[in-house]
Amino acid sequence: MSALVIPPLISMSSFARVARWLTGDPTNSAFDCGKLDDHALADWVNRILYRLGGPWRHTCLKRAVMLSYLFRKAGRHVELVIGVKHDDYGAVTAHAWLVRDGDPYLENDPGHPRRFKEIARFPEVV
Repeated sequence: MSALVIPPLISMSSFARVARWLTGDPTNSAFDCGKLDDHALADWVNRILYRLGGPWRHTCLKRAVMLSYLFRKAGRHVELVIGVKHDDYGAVTAHAWLVRDGDPYLENDPGHPRRFKEIARFPEVV
């Protein structure tokens, strides 16, 4: 169900509102944590987002938000990070990714996020 709701929600609502909803109390777990394969779940999310168009079209933000929500519901501690960088022409590029145990999590190139300056992290570090 979250695969149908979350991507359009990102496009239709403020990210602050989405982030509050996503980082709420994860104690109402919908998954059996012992049986969840994180890599298989990430592959499933990627397949859905790449196959669907419109508000479900794959972006790093939609992928990271969906995975953050699903992992938190499964009791996994992950953080959603958003960063920016300037390209060679001065244009700003953004990227969203997950962090687990202090490292980029489930990124094809774990070094990719390190090229971005972090501007936001959810849940927020106080």
